[in-house]
Amino acid sequence: MEQDVESPTVMKKPKLPKQAREDLPKQLVEIDRSKKIQRYVQKDGKCNVHHGNVRETYRYLTDIFTTLVDLKWRFNSSSLCWYNQWTPCVNNLNGFVSAFLFSIETETTIGYGYRVITDKCPEGIVLLLVQSVLGSIVNAFMVGCMFVKISQPKKRAETLVFSTHAVISMRDGRLCLMFRVGDLRNSHIVEASIRAKLIKSKQTKEGEFIPLNQTDINVGYNTGDDRLFLVSPLIICHEINQHSPFWEISQAHLTKEELEIVVILEGMVEATGMTCQARSSYVSSEIKWGYRFTPVLTLEDGFYEVDYNSFHEIYETDTPSCSARELADMASRARLPLTWSLGSKLSQQGLPESEQEGQETKTSLENEEKSQQSERNGDIANLESESKV
Repeated sequence: MEQDVESPTVMKKPKLPKQAREDLPKQLVEIDRSKKIQRYVQKDGKCNVHHGNVRETYRYLTDIFTTLVDLKWRFNSSSLCWYNQWTPCVNNLNGFVSAFLFSIETETTIGYGYRVITDKCPEGIVLLLVQSVLGSIVNAFMVGCMFVKISQPKKRAETLVFSTHAVISMRDGRLCLMFRVGDLRNSHIVEASIRAKLIKSKQTKEGEFIPLNQTDINVGYNTGDDRLFLVSPLIICHEINQHSPFWEISQAHLTKEELEIVVILEGMVEATGMTCQARSSYVSSEIKWGYRFTPVLTLEDGFYEVDYNSFHEIYETDTPSCSARELADMASRARLPLTWSLGSKLSQQGLPESEQEGQETKTSLENEEKSQQSERNGDIANLESESKV
């Protein structure tokens, strides 16, 4: 049973994240449909998930390099400043400002030569060695972090575009879900691949509620169509068959569904060889039933031209509003007269096929016996007539 069994006892609301609380069944929380739909993945690919109550924060320090790389630019700049009070260990120090300048000279290995450390103070020599070593380590971390942040392929994903809407229409006699992807750059994405996920809360037969359940959507994994040669915009097609999560969803049912389709495009940047990933999503209101994409590729004088002004444009086409399952049932019923067999006719008459075959055999034998008897009678009559003559 998909529905919860009502109980007279008072159910206590479980402490769940905000997204899960919004997707709870009606017995727990009443969903306000007039409220704006909460996305799992934004249109620009950013995941709308926040990690809260993380107690094991020490795990971030075990991978300090990745932590520094993930920091924003405003948090990723620091300097090492040593405050050295005036001491005779360093010549020509007059206060904090001159000590700070000497620390900067030591950190950057400038060495103007005016302020120098003396050999009469071991503490100053140890402090100089410690600052030199720590300064080299900090500089190595900062240079590495800045190089990685600059070379990250996140900005490359900005030139990978997805269509604003997904469409459902007929293609080769089958109901299909389609969306379009494109690359704005002339440098191509190597080994590009596409995959899609259906994000929808579900309830199991045992009554367990699974918020934001992820279901794979086949976009050509079996046939290799998920491997893209993304030179020009391509239309990604998902055939709605008995293995599809949209098998029983009709046009009227789609408008009432609370679902989200997350599409992920992955590949290697041709210039750097680094892996790049671009994401987008479509909610139920962004899936247009009975539409197709406007062609954007035209043949010019010696080359093909892509018109990105029409990249997001769609046009209406004749599409049945029933689900793919109902469409398959109607097609199977329409093919019945063409495949009508003798066995089906006999079954409609209420007689087994074996009995009908036996009766037909018996009738044919009787007819043969009658014909043979008539031939014998004719021969006897001829003999009698000859004897009389």
